[in-house]
Amino acid sequence: MTADPQAQENQSRPITAADRRWASVQYVVGDLLASAVAWTTLYLYRKNVLEWAPAFREQWFPEALLQDGNFRYGLFFVPMFWVGLYGLVGMHGAPYRRYRSQEVGQVLWTSLLGSLTLFFVLILDDAISSYKQYYESLMVLFLAQSVAVIAVRFPLTSRTVMRVQRGELAFNTLIVGCNEEAVAMVREIRALRRNPGFRFVGFVQVGQEDCKSLEGIPCLGNTDQLVGLIEEHGIEEVILAVRSSEHGELETIINRLGGTGVGIKIIPDIYDILSGLVRMKSLFGAPLIAIRQEIMPSWQVVVKRGMDVAISIIALVLLAPIFLLIAVAVKCSSPGPVFFHQQRVGRHGEPFFIHKFRTMVVGAERNGPQLSSDHDPRITTIGRVLRKSRLDELPQFYNVLIGEMSLVGPRPERRHYIDLITQEASHYHHLHKVRPGITSWGQVKYGYAENVEQMVQRLRFDLIYLENMSLGLDLKILAYTVWIVLRGRGK
Repeated sequence: MTADPQAQENQSRPITAADRRWASVQYVVGDLLASAVAWTTLYLYRKNVLEWAPAFREQWFPEALLQDGNFRYGLFFVPMFWVGLYGLVGMHGAPYRRYRSQEVGQVLWTSLLGSLTLFFVLILDDAISSYKQYYESLMVLFLAQSVAVIAVRFPLTSRTVMRVQRGELAFNTLIVGCNEEAVAMVREIRALRRNPGFRFVGFVQVGQEDCKSLEGIPCLGNTDQLVGLIEEHGIEEVILAVRSSEHGELETIINRLGGTGVGIKIIPDIYDILSGLVRMKSLFGAPLIAIRQEIMPSWQVVVKRGMDVAISIIALVLLAPIFLLIAVAVKCSSPGPVFFHQQRVGRHGEPFFIHKFRTMVVGAERNGPQLSSDHDPRITTIGRVLRKSRLDELPQFYNVLIGEMSLVGPRPERRHYIDLITQEASHYHHLHKVRPGITSWGQVKYGYAENVEQMVQRLRFDLIYLENMSLGLDLKILAYTVWIVLRGRGK
């Protein structure tokens, strides 16, 4: 007798942050152990087959290895290299969204890339009797690494996939739309032989449609409450079931979801299927269009964050004397504290406090939020110099270091101004997909905005940056920012 899909769904356990951390740790530890086995295999092959070292072969196996300094060195650093490489390509992130064919494919091509790197760094300068030994070493390294890592990762991924398919674990899912298409989609997913991992929490009303409890799933509210519902119910997936007559609201809905970090999928119509927009990741999954959330490849995201941390540490250390001089100048310019702290909105809409050198008199906003202008009387004498040179932004290297900001990214705004901007440009929320930055394309091209209209105009440049985000573009923006600082032409 087949279990009731709805009852099974209700009994499933939502995947928690602790689950994800533990799963990621298992992958990392597995990669370390597998890489150590692969390195040992390569070393034994070279000693026993290629070099045919009698002295090595006559010794007791573990002792012969452990007495070899090169082996011990490699046993420590080589697995660390592999773990770093797998992390760069995103193999340690989203552990509950991996599938087996992806696992094998990623391991093979990443292991080939890593094997070529280690070949040129560690193996190419070895003494050999023929070039054939080079090829043999490379092949053994690639095969040993691939087989060992797949042998560890495949069971881990299979176990996760099977737990999801059995309905033990699931992603809290919200359905936007209360219509026939939404009901048909729920029935289709529940009828699948293998559970795709959706745990339907509720429906959300779109427009004037009649929203009520359907298929045992309650109606939680309307699209105006969408962001709050996502936070309240720990939503990880949102499925958009929007009628053709309601497509005008689709952009608004996606804009609201832009900075939440949830996965977004759309029920396709026949045009989407015929035009080739529907791409299946699983033979047994439901036909849904996934909206791509990744703005940069995983390895570029890791490198970008690495650059943020490294440059921030260097800047905070090397610029310490300049920090001290600016602090003295600010203190002498007008009464009040050296630093200015203000709450801004960051990635995924999370609030944080931005840190700057104070450039205005104390109590500059006693009458409420006000944007500054070139001739603003609230700006102190030293404040004008700091703003022109952008030196007032230096304390934000601390924000970057602790992960609240990035070196390059859209400038963070206050909630007051975000509310005003979104009245004219609802797509502003797309900027919350990434960490805000000390500098940005909008800041370089436009500078400080003096009113909401200028903020909306500057928004265009930040959206263009989001669509073209890459390490190369970040380096260009950083170079232009340094040029502006050196020339003191900040607006």
